[in-house]
Amino acid sequence: MPLQTLSSESPDSTQRLHLLMQLLQTLDNGLILLDENYNVQLWNSFMENHSGIPISDARDRNLFELFPDLPRSWLTRKIDSVFKLQSRAFCTWEEHPRLFDFKSTRPLTGHSDKMYQNVTLIPLHGLNNTVSQVCLLIYDVTEIATRKKELEAANDTLKLVSRTDKLTDVFNRGFWEECLEQEFLRCKRSQRPASLIMFDIDHFKTFNDTHGHQAGDEVLRVVGRLLKRFRRSTDTAGRYGGEEFGIILPETHIDQALVYAERLRKKLSDTVIEWEEKSLRVTISLGISTLNPDMNAYQEWIEKSDQALYLAKKAGRNQSHANRS
Repeated sequence: MPLQTLSSESPDSTQRLHLLMQLLQTLDNGLILLDENYNVQLWNSFMENHSGIPISDARDRNLFELFPDLPRSWLTRKIDSVFKLQSRAFCTWEEHPRLFDFKSTRPLTGHSDKMYQNVTLIPLHGLNNTVSQVCLLIYDVTEIATRKKELEAANDTLKLVSRTDKLTDVFNRGFWEECLEQEFLRCKRSQRPASLIMFDIDHFKTFNDTHGHQAGDEVLRVVGRLLKRFRRSTDTAGRYGGEEFGIILPETHIDQALVYAERLRKKLSDTVIEWEEKSLRVTISLGISTLNPDMNAYQEWIEKSDQALYLAKKAGRNQSHANRS
């Protein structure tokens, strides 16, 4: 179907206009020409094919009648600014993934059912040198967008892997200590409460000697799963080393942290670990401290919780102890 406009064609420009229409017809981009009332003056085959709206039906129609779901207030501001400032405007897929809800032309290679789009708005000057129309160019950038999103997802995965302890699936010591330091500095500035729990598995060496290191690894995995289930969205759990773990509890006073620790201890002591037709159980000892304004470094916070952990173990293990000094 030939491209049509509202403008009349003079005899001496027919050939040039015919060639121009062919060129616009073969564009791999959408092209819409709007007047100042947002009425469609030009509508190429890209728009016809992807919208399903024939050129004859689109011509002279208001763009927002044709596409009621367009972000009208945002888009009219864009178009009006082009008329007023007489300069181009742009919209990338990162601002709006798509202006028009078109299906992707390459759903398999583009890895998206919908088309991602960049849009350029171009002012067109009439013979009186004023902007009489605005041209919208719609670019299909689905492959570029999906590749970037896949790369970002891959980078996020790599970042998570570098931060995660492979066996327990909680944070490794390096990243967990970074989180602890950030929480320490945040609380020092804000004077907000925070508590730290350090715990380890009771008699873990004996357990490994008795049941084997693979059984011990399963225990560590169970502890990791339990930590992920118990922690709140703001808590940060990590494997500190060997059988020792740490939990950062923001906005938590020491008595609240003690309740948390006891719930975790009781849950783990009641958990049956099935291993090679054996039903095994372990217990943990926990030390708790709250952030003290007199502390100069986060390492002092760890030391306070470790002292409490030592007292819990000295008192017979399988218990929680709070360091209130």
